[in-house]
Parts: sequence; structure tokens; C-alpha cells
Amino acid sequence: MSIVPITSPDLDAAEVSWFAALCSDDYQFLGIPDGNLRSSWEHCSSIVKEAEAQGFGNILCPSSYQVGQDTLSFVAGCAPITDRINLLAAVRCGEMQPIMLARTIATLDHMLKGRLTVNIISSDFPGEKADSAFRYQRSREVVEILKQAWTQDEINHVGEVYNFSGLTTDPAKPYQTGGPLLYFGGYSPSALELCGEHCDVYLMWPETKDQLAERMKAVHAVAENYKRTLDYGLRVHMIVRDTEAEAQEYADYLVSKLDDEYGRAIRERALDSTSLGVAHQAKNRDLADDYGYVEPGLWTGVGRARSGCGAALIGSTDQVMSKIEEYQKMGIRAFIFSGYPHMDEARHFGSRVLPNLKTCSLPEAYGRVPSNTPATPLGNGVRR
Repeated sequence: MSIVPITSPDLDAAEVSWFAALCSDDYQFLGIPDGNLRSSWEHCSSIVKEAEAQGFGNILCPSSYQVGQDTLSFVAGCAPITDRINLLAAVRCGEMQPIMLARTIATLDHMLKGRLTVNIISSDFPGEKADSAFRYQRSREVVEILKQAWTQDEINHVGEVYNFSGLTTDPAKPYQTGGPLLYFGGYSPSALELCGEHCDVYLMWPETKDQLAERMKAVHAVAENYKRTLDYGLRVHMIVRDTEAEAQEYADYLVSKLDDEYGRAIRERALDSTSLGVAHQAKNRDLADDYGYVEPGLWTGVGRARSGCGAALIGSTDQVMSKIEEYQKMGIRAFIFSGYPHMDEARHFGSRVLPNLKTCSLPEAYGRVPSNTPATPLGNGVRR
């Protein structure tokens, strides 16, 4: 199924991102804590620097209350130690007062000279069990306030959650024209409505290609109502080796010490553990064959010990390249990959697959970065 409602140019180019394991999600053996891989500034910032060296164009910096580090502080710390890679900061809407959040994001955007992108999240807070519609309403209002702060001289907002009148926005203007691109994931009607009206990149977790195509059709229909088009992204784990047999051997090694009860505890500690998206990832595991594959090359074994994104692309370089090309033909052009351990797998992907992909920076494709900011080459020599 082909869907290509893309606004930005160069449809044959993709934004290829990696993952900074801020939330204690890095392992040699899945589900077995390793002190050398624990979430720390030293370890996670090293992942960011390695991803930049390998030529990844962006890196997702996730957010959690239970484990890990503060996302926005981490992103700020990465500004002086990186030059080219964009940073995709996960923001839990409502955690920070929205006008203060607008200023914080604008400051980060200047520190990064336009290399900031934002992942909008609508999860519960600690001790909170809010209705899904309320959580997405809260996120909607936060996004609307952010956009006013970034593009207007005054904020006037009357909503169910926030009310502001006549507040000036100086100095909350970001480095990027209109502010950073907004990445968003969610499956409920309220989620699709918010994304279709206000966000730029609709992120999906791994499912079969038919299921992904249906999700793209659904959010595209909402965006059309607002006379908008979106880019589409896929967040998926990665195991790539020279041969399929080597990749499968490593997958078996990765889960060889996993206790399923402990894996369940890891999944359930996440605040989004009962979300619709997580339920779909669990359903994929139920539908998978005896080896954990829900379709050729898509292995659900990773989901046995983590919430959220719960499947990996597995195969040789050619097989993984073919799978990515299939996704691109569907209209997906933002990819967020990860793998265990994250430093090692970034090198495997960076040496085998990334040099063969035509890459881009979505903020530049959207014209968000000021025109006097020169484009910089990625590690594989492709201009962003």
C-alpha cells in the first residue's frame, strides 16, 4: 500500500535517527542490568557522540519519571559537545508550565543553533490516572500555547486546562522559524486529532506493513480536514549483521538470559504500560510465530523486556536495506532506530546500512533553520 502525502522535498531522502538510552534501557543481555551500561551522563552522552560520528541525523532523547535522567537538561548538556546531529527531546506535556516550557525550548534551540526537534508525549504523571481524552486535551493546549509563544508577540489562550491573557512572549522566540518540528505518536481518536491539526511527524511503533499503512491513512484523513499534510516516522529496534544467520544468532544471544517475569516487571513500570499503543505491541507478540516474527524480518522478542517499541528489524545488510526501502515506498521518511548495546549497534548500522541511504534533516527540509545557517555534511558525506 502506498501513501505519500509528504510536504517536504526530496522524497527519496530520509531522516535517520538513533536513540539515547536515558531511561535505563541499555543492555548486553536484555533484561539483565549492566553497571557499565547504566543510564548516566557519561554513558548516554557517549551514545550521542557516537551517533553523530556514525552520521545519524537525529537522536531521540526519551523521558521517564521512574528511571534515568532529565531529558531537557541532558539535551542542554549535549549542545556544546555536538556539531551536526539534531536532538529529538521528548516532552511530557503538563510537566512544566507551558509558557516556561516555551522559553526553555526556545533557549535550547538557540544553544543548538536550530538542531532541536521535539517529541510531544501525553502520558500520565506519577500518581495520576487521567482519562485519555483529558491527557490529549492537555497536550493540545500546551502545543497551542507553544506555537503562540514562538510565533506571536502575545499569548491569549482560553482552554479547559490553561487560561492566559495578554502575556508578552519576549524572549521566547526560538532559533528556528516557527519553532522546532513536533513529532508525535498515539493511536486514539483524540491523539490523531491533535497530530493532524498541530504536529509535523507522526511516529509509529513497529507493526505489520498493512497495519502501519492503516494508521497512516487514519491520521492523513484527519490532517486533510485541516488542509495539512504530515511526514511519517517509524521507531523500531535494529539488529543488522553481514548475514541473516549472524543477525538471528545475535538476537538469540540478546535474550538468552532473559527471565520473562522480570521482563514483565520492566514493561509494567512504565507510565504508558496500559496505553493503546503498548497493547498493540503486546498483540504483535501474541500473533508472532514460534520464533517471534510477526512478519518476515520483524522480530518481537525485544518487547519481552521493554514497554513501548517492542520489535526489531533483523537481517543482513541487504535485507534491512530492502525493508527500509519498503517503508519509504509507503511514505515513511523518518526512522528512529536503536539496538543493544546502543554504542555497538550504532556502529553495526552505521558501517553497514547508513552509507547506502540518502539522508536529510527534516528541519532543513521544512525550511525551519534560518537561511544563513549552512548545511553541514553528515558522516556519510550526504548533505543534510
